[in-house]
Amino acid sequence: MSKVIISCAVTGAVHTPSMSPGLPVTPKEIADQSVAAAEAGAAIIHLHARNPADGRPTGSPEVFAQFLPEIRSRCDAVINLTTGGAVTMTVQERLAAAARFKPEMCSLNMGSVNFAFFAAGARIEKWRYPWEKDYVLGSDDYIFRNTFRDIAYILETMRDAGTKFEHECYDVGHLYNLAHFVDRGLLKPPFFIQMVFGILGGIGADLDNLTFMKQTADRLFDKDSYQWSVLAAGKHQMPFVTQAALMGGNVRVGLEDSLFIERGRLAESNAQQVQKIRRILAEMGHEPASPGEARKMLGLKGADRVEI
Repeated sequence: MSKVIISCAVTGAVHTPSMSPGLPVTPKEIADQSVAAAEAGAAIIHLHARNPADGRPTGSPEVFAQFLPEIRSRCDAVINLTTGGAVTMTVQERLAAAARFKPEMCSLNMGSVNFAFFAAGARIEKWRYPWEKDYVLGSDDYIFRNTFRDIAYILETMRDAGTKFEHECYDVGHLYNLAHFVDRGLLKPPFFIQMVFGILGGIGADLDNLTFMKQTADRLFDKDSYQWSVLAAGKHQMPFVTQAALMGGNVRVGLEDSLFIERGRLAESNAQQVQKIRRILAEMGHEPASPGEARKMLGLKGADRVEI
């Protein structure tokens, strides 16, 4: 049976508390759902932080410190910290937690992109916290910024930490941006390329686009130099990651990417999504990679070399 790395993105910075009661917000909720997702089969836990009082996205290392040690003590999953944070944060704010804790992995958006999620606000009848409505409905004016200078700053800041990256590519051009930084000597294989589909502003969740993204990666990089994974937003999540697995890729699920477990039904937890994709993978003859196997596949430094 072939091994597939399951990543789980447990909370993100797009969805807000009013959208789902299952979305983890407090440090305890984030820790508990992360551990449950790992127990369900996720080898990598991708983490953002929330203000415990109202669920607003935060880059504060002090908030991350309220759940990272708990996750590390309770499971062996690879901890992957965001450097994407939220579209409202500066690059310094987005990088602060990763720079402090020096995790095995952190995410890295490989370019700037319009990042809109205002349509999600249409189904909210009552907002739980005052900040949510303007944050969501105002996203028609958001740009997620990661210029070449920003990316170089993140790479150079993290270089001595031995941290590897989840290279999030929201469009074909982001693969070329990744190749550019390889040519500059700021990145060395193996790479972990996370292809992102279905975000309004990025490449659409069409199977032709998935094939083209994979073919482009194969043109730009030696096939033995990278692992690739797919995430898809909203209703595209499960069908699209299933197709990626059929093509030999790894998969990412989680409430950051979709709040649903099936059409019209909210997921109760991140673990529920992990369990579903694990069942699908088993039917295809795959089994989830363990955290140790994922570390080997991705060339990670090991949990004993983080500062959590």
